[in-house]
Amino acid sequence: MTTVKDGDPLGRAPDGSGIEPFEVFDVADHLDSPAMVAEYLSGAFAEADPALVAEALRTAARASGMGDVAAVGPAGEWLTMALRSGAPPTLDTVLKLISALGFRLVVQPVPARGESIEPVTGD
Repeated sequence: MTTVKDGDPLGRAPDGSGIEPFEVFDVADHLDSPAMVAEYLSGAFAEADPALVAEALRTAARASGMGDVAAVGPAGEWLTMALRSGAPPTLDTVLKLISALGFRLVVQPVPARGESIEPVTGD
């Protein structure tokens, strides 16, 4: 976990007078099971925001140990591009990354107001 000290980008005084260092929250540190990663990614997809989905995929990849893909070699170049901040992922990239993380994408109907729909399990 990263610790932020005085003089950090949040604009605190460089001398740190009266300011204690604090730990930076990183959601990747808390995605410690496939179920947690699946819930996190499902929540991002439910928001239908491409930037949020891209960030969630980058975070899930870091949590799964895929954050440092330089060691993967040429086969991992697509992943490097997919994880680059600000790069909008293509559908092909999203599907490859979800598969590499050990998941699959499932589509289910949106419930009408006041209606409840059972989740699709794919089994």
